[in-house]
Formats: sequence, structure tokens, C-alpha cells
Amino acid sequence: MGMEQEIVFRHKSVLLDEVLEQLNIREDGIYVDGTLGGAGHAGEVCKRLKGGTFIGIDQDADAIAVATERLAKYPFAKVVRSNYSEMKQVLNELGIKKVNGILLDLGVSSYQLDTAERGFSYMEEDAPLDMRMDHRMEMTARDIVNGYSEAELYRIIRDYGEDPFAKNIAKHIVMRREKKELQTCGDLNEAIRAAIPMKIQKNLGHPSKRTFQAIRIELNGELRVLQNTLDDMIDLLEEDGRLCIITFHSLEDRIVKSGFKKRENPCECPPSFPVCVCGKKSAGKVITRKPILPSEEECEINKRARSAKLRVFERS
Repeated sequence: MGMEQEIVFRHKSVLLDEVLEQLNIREDGIYVDGTLGGAGHAGEVCKRLKGGTFIGIDQDADAIAVATERLAKYPFAKVVRSNYSEMKQVLNELGIKKVNGILLDLGVSSYQLDTAERGFSYMEEDAPLDMRMDHRMEMTARDIVNGYSEAELYRIIRDYGEDPFAKNIAKHIVMRREKKELQTCGDLNEAIRAAIPMKIQKNLGHPSKRTFQAIRIELNGELRVLQNTLDDMIDLLEEDGRLCIITFHSLEDRIVKSGFKKRENPCECPPSFPVCVCGKKSAGKVITRKPILPSEEECEINKRARSAKLRVFERS
């Protein structure tokens, strides 16, 4: 198992040097990676710790197996199978109240995309419509595609995929499933291709990219989890502790940007008030006025890094 997983989990960690720099790692600090994956970022953080503690969290069983193996040489590293939304509880159970740094890398791992049976990739025509980040979940992408109403499909493809053809794609999915249940990524691809004019498809890249993203986000509750957990993560930071979040599309980035801004300046008093009376105090400062982007060089080496943005918040 070890060797086979070692091969499939060769995932290039996005913005690695930038994350290590922004975390301001202290040798004796406590650090959490809420999206552990194959432990790419985690391994480099652990290399820099002496007398510190590292906690890695992931909901994916394969990621947990590989990360446990890779971090085994660090006795201070703990690996926990959970969703980062449970970070507060996970740390509580370990007797940890505050930490010096938290990292989230919200991208789907190369391993998940490249493992056909996981059903994340529109390139794998015969793969089942799965897309679960956590296989303990009962619901799959197939349930969404075949069970959601046309209006619900339109909403998620429009909002989470930001696809201009969302309405037509939803309509074609419903038309196809009325004849036969959509079971594979290829079945869904056919419905999407039929919904987008051919001349536009030629300039679009793969026509299914946005719809697959939308269904994955809906199924795994990705935006909801991020929105609901931001405040908890900021509250878990020690003074001068940092929260680093890497996002891969505009909706995630918007949530992080506005969430950070609100914690930096939470005052709700009207601008006309001479002094603040609402009593809401700043939790810290946004380090990244503009997000940190990968270098041209990194984008050349790793095409999946192109849409990555890193934002950083520091607790005061």
C-alpha cells in the first residue's frame, strides 16, 4: 500500500515557499494543517519544528493513510481524520486551546483528480459520478445530478460554477436523465456538451469544468464549511499567530477576503459617529492587501497552481 500510494500522491504543494514564509514558523510553535492531503506543506512545516506540535486534519481516508506514513518520523505530529470545520473540537480533545499558525489549501488534490474511480475529473468518461471528499458520506454527485430539480441544478451551476450556460446545462441534464439515469462522468459530459454551442466550446477549454466544480462544491458543502469556520480559526490563534488560506476560485477567495476584512474592522457604527459605540474590537490585521499569487515559474511547472491565491490574517 505504501509504495503504491507514494506514487499516486506525488502532489505538488502550491505556493509552498510563500506559505512557509507567511506562517512565521517558530521552532516550538503549534501548527495546524486543516487540509492535510499528501502532507506536502505539512512535511516542510514539520522540518522546521523543534519542540513544537503539528496537527494535520483531513477527511479523506487515502490522504490520512499517506500523510500518517510520511509524517511518522516526526513524533510531535498528530494526524486526525476529520473535516477542518471540526478543528476547534479536534484541538480541544488534544488539550490545545491556542495555536501559532493554521493553513488551509482548498484545492482538490492531484491524487483525487487523477484517481478515476473518485469521479472528480471530467476527463474520466467511464468514472462513476462520485466526487465525495469523505467516503463516509452517503450522498454522491450522482444523487445531485439525478435528484435535484432543474431550478436547483441551475442555481448551483450558476452560483458555484459561474457558468454563463447554467440554465441550458440544467435543462439538458434533466432532459437526459428522464430517458436514462446519469451514472458516469461521460453521461454528464454529454449533457453539458449538448447545452453549449460548439463554436463557444472551441474557445472554452473543457465545457464541463465549471459544472463539475459546482457539483463538487455543493456535494461537499465547501463554501458553507469555509464561511462557518473562518471565525473559529481566527479565534484559535495566539497573538501574532497567522492563518494562511489558499483558494482556487473567486467564490472562496471572496469569502476569505471579506471574512478577514470584517475581523480586522468589525465596527458597525455609522460613519457619522465620532467614536465607536458598538464595542466590536479588531481581532488582528490582514497581512495581504492583495493576495499572494504563484510565480510564472510555478505556473509553468504546475498548471493547477494558476488560479491559486494566498491570503493571510495575523491575530493581535
